[in-house]
Amino acid sequence: MTAPLQTGEGVFFDFSGRTKLRVTGSDRLRFLNGQITNDVRKATESAAIEGCVLNAKGKINAHVFVSAGPDCFWIDAAAELREALPARLERYVIADDVQIENVTDRLSIFHVLSRAAPDVNDSQRIVSTRRFTDAGWDIWTDSAFHDAVSQRLSSMLRFFDAASAEIFRVEYGIPRWGRELTEEIIPIEANLEERTVDYEKGCYIGQEVISRIKMSGQTNKRLCGLISLHDAPLLPGMKLARASDKSKEAGWVTSATRSERLGKEIALAYVKRGFNMPGANLDAFVSKDSGAVVASPVELVPLPFR
Repeated sequence: MTAPLQTGEGVFFDFSGRTKLRVTGSDRLRFLNGQITNDVRKATESAAIEGCVLNAKGKINAHVFVSAGPDCFWIDAAAELREALPARLERYVIADDVQIENVTDRLSIFHVLSRAAPDVNDSQRIVSTRRFTDAGWDIWTDSAFHDAVSQRLSSMLRFFDAASAEIFRVEYGIPRWGRELTEEIIPIEANLEERTVDYEKGCYIGQEVISRIKMSGQTNKRLCGLISLHDAPLLPGMKLARASDKSKEAGWVTSATRSERLGKEIALAYVKRGFNMPGANLDAFVSKDSGAVVASPVELVPLPFR
């Protein structure tokens, strides 16, 4: 296990398993702007934007990062979306001059957290990308050079393996596909509004739902942080309720871990409106139907965890 990250320290992650698409064609900008919640015009060769691909009901089909090339756009998303994301995008390519190429196996991505851009070879592409709370840098390289790049980075920075990266992600309240992000979630519920939604860019699939939520200022649920008050481990799938009324479900846990940096058992959870004020106390339990129920008291806290 990697030691806890301290402010200003340089670390890197290997995100090479992520889905990677190359989008070309003269209509690529207009097409992608009709598919993604953020303004694709803000994606450059040196800086990526974050966005969501939605269905007509405003729910998430994919959470993506987009950067530009001289003649294309590069998209990366969760590994689990390798087949679904290109299929979802291609469904809307009708009379457009747009080609979507799946280049997942050809390219590797490393992400570096550091104040300054890492030193890379001319053959590697470096892109400023905010994957966590702090700004970072993506290094895109040919998969043939994966091991060489990893070794070079290891000589300068500390590596966060998958287990350490997961703890770090939860500590920073970053939603993950298959946990906090599913096809039943609206971006605003996952605290992605500021990072992924541009309200001035024009029409895209699912926009009407997102605009209505902005006008109302309300969501049915919201992604929150939980701290276990008795330091009992929390588990994904645990239900939440007030101690005084366990018959009324208040939400559910999506991710949980032990944070050595905080010295606490922490979790991410969707908590329903009316229950999700910071400082509120709830009980977490495995299931109302599993016989004897042992409740773990938790406190709601703002994200990221401090």
